Amino acid sequence: MRLELHKRPVASTALSYLAPVIALTLTLVAGAIMFALMGKSPIAALYTYFIEPLLDPWSRDQVFFKATPLAIIAIGLCVCFRSGNWNIGAEGQYLIGGLVGATVPVLFPAFSSPLLLPIMIVMGMIGGGLYAFIPGFLKARFGTNEILTSLMLVYVAQQFVDWMVRGPWRDPQGMGFPGTKQFDDSGILPNLVGTWDTHWGAVFAIIAAVAFWFMLSRTLKGFEIAVLGQSPRAGRFAGFSARQMTIFAFVVSGAMAGLAGISEVSGSVEKLDDKLSLGYGFTAIIVAFLGRLNPIGCIFAALLLALSSIGGESAQIMLGISDRATRVFQGMLLFFVLASDTLIHYRIRLVGRTPAAREGAV
Repeated sequence: MRLELHKRPVASTALSYLAPVIALTLTLVAGAIMFALMGKSPIAALYTYFIEPLLDPWSRDQVFFKATPLAIIAIGLCVCFRSGNWNIGAEGQYLIGGLVGATVPVLFPAFSSPLLLPIMIVMGMIGGGLYAFIPGFLKARFGTNEILTSLMLVYVAQQFVDWMVRGPWRDPQGMGFPGTKQFDDSGILPNLVGTWDTHWGAVFAIIAAVAFWFMLSRTLKGFEIAVLGQSPRAGRFAGFSARQMTIFAFVVSGAMAGLAGISEVSGSVEKLDDKLSLGYGFTAIIVAFLGRLNPIGCIFAALLLALSSIGGESAQIMLGISDRATRVFQGMLLFFVLASDTLIHYRIRLVGRTPAAREGAV
């Protein structure tokens, strides 16, 4: 006896739209059970996670602050995933984008100009795109598994950035702490509101969401992405190149991760240090799928994940639970999103062995 997945002839459109709601509901139920097993009140825990942060002005600001890089990275990943390519290394591209974008203010600290910030942003996107080009090229040219190569490059980026801020780029006046000199004011991304932590990266996320939604749904390039993602063979008959699409998708998603990286470096930390890697590139994978691989949906999904993160920090203080509970919560959300998608498009069947197989076994 074995379980098999059989593709449904027609997937339910209504359930496809309701899948995120179903996944979120199942996550809340599973989370309530988890908190009950931990000896905590499920109602109090869920209130702390999802309601309390919305009532406090500082917490609301932090939700937007954390949602910004998640949304930017996830929007780029939508292009990659919809084209049938699996970029799991956005965290590394995010780090390299921050590193390359910081090159000018670090190497030329006296350079102060209104052009500095645009140069940093462009260089950050180029850095992230070129780093993503590596697994894209390896897959297109040699058929290398992009999941492994993109993931392994994350650890290379982490070690390289850590070495740079502890070695060649370390601020000699920084009392031994790893990190570069503080950027010039012209190289700092302004906050949206004076006392907020949320910076103009949030505006970049909204602009990118609209632009990528238009590209994916209203242009020939978007049609090419959809065709090659659903049926590479049909794409070849239409004259589309799967190899070119692989490189294009990786470079675009890497550039968006690089944009998120330099936005965090210049807007949040205002210098490059060893604390840039916060797992945004991995969490953005959950955001992309929760947003149904739709750039607009990624904005709302990023806000939800950021809310659960801020709520998780509050729960650690208020309820005395571990930070691992927050990670489990996000993991359950991804599991239920993928499970809902799978059951909407596939039917599970229990298949027994055929008579011939049973005779062979005897």
